[in-house]
Amino acid sequence: MEGASKKKLGQDNPTATAASLFTDDLILEILSRLPARSVHRFKCVSRPWRDLIADPVNRKKLPQTLTGFFYNGYKSGAAWSRHFASVSGGGFPVDPSLPFIPNKYKHIALEDTCNGLLLCACYKTPATDKDDYRYVVCNPATERWIELPPPPQPLANRFHSTTRLAFDPAVSSHFRVLQFWRTSLVVENYARGVGIFSSQTGAWVHRDGRLLEKITLFRSTRSVFFGGMLHLVGRLNPENTDKESALVVLVLVDMEGKAWKTIRLPLGSSFETVGLSQGCLYYAGSTRTYIYNNNSKKNTALSTTKITLWCLENYDSGEWVLKHSASIDEPLDVTCAECRVFAIHPDCSTVFLVPIGGDMLAYDMQHQKFVHILNLEKDNVGIYLPYIPLFSEALADADE
Repeated sequence: MEGASKKKLGQDNPTATAASLFTDDLILEILSRLPARSVHRFKCVSRPWRDLIADPVNRKKLPQTLTGFFYNGYKSGAAWSRHFASVSGGGFPVDPSLPFIPNKYKHIALEDTCNGLLLCACYKTPATDKDDYRYVVCNPATERWIELPPPPQPLANRFHSTTRLAFDPAVSSHFRVLQFWRTSLVVENYARGVGIFSSQTGAWVHRDGRLLEKITLFRSTRSVFFGGMLHLVGRLNPENTDKESALVVLVLVDMEGKAWKTIRLPLGSSFETVGLSQGCLYYAGSTRTYIYNNNSKKNTALSTTKITLWCLENYDSGEWVLKHSASIDEPLDVTCAECRVFAIHPDCSTVFLVPIGGDMLAYDMQHQKFVHILNLEKDNVGIYLPYIPLFSEALADADE
């Protein structure tokens, strides 16, 4: 009877029985070839597998998922502060103070993240755009960093630029920093060129913009490095065409600054973001609709937020396909507030959004439910940078 019971347990759990035949090294070798989402799910196979995957020593060999978001804090007349909001299940501890960066940088502002690297702007005085500053690219997981030489444009124009990081560890240990310059005129405020720093050459090059249309890039919206191209969100500003002035486009630029392209984004969203998820490029937007109650004695209104998630199916035709749509009525007691979608999870159909003045929310579009709430510091400036740890020691020309 006892033997029959043991046999039955083995039949009911064949995965655990088969898993016991593999050595730890072989399991790690197999897991290292899988997507991060699959590795995370395999923690549920057994306790030994969970401990094996969670071991800090083994993290260097396994693909990582989203750990959380870096973001800046700022108070008038005070220095920049840096914060980190952890996503449930991320598992990697992050110190947003970046203590490994030398003390010679009095103020550090977070600019961008890309595939485990972090782009920082370092200043002597944060309240002026005429002060000397440097860009620093670092890897928080390995505490390696590089200081970039000064960009080619005059320092007084720093706040008239959008700066982004481009890095793909699967292709090269080298990275690029792209600084898009725009006109300082209020009437014609559009991108006019880009400075590109290459860690391979250690130098900046300047390229004039090659767009026939006049595009204003969104500084507070995320960019995506995918397929050798940087993807940024911008607004089309054709002259004397009010109807078309609200069109939002995706701007694609190659790493040499020679190939520029635009793709129209779906219409009808008040706030928008792009992200790479499960190997595809996605666009998420949100709109808030108010329905006024005319029969009520009080001037009351009901409101709902609609979130849409689109996938770019065809680059040549610019075809977007709607994957998910959800209406959120008064999410989590947040009333009368715009919810801005700012990020898309890289491994699942979850979007991250923040109500104005509220905490960060994670919403599962597939199952249409809230899955996380992340508390934010009150002094945050509203730009959140997704972070996935990169444990590779390789960072080209990094300082020791």
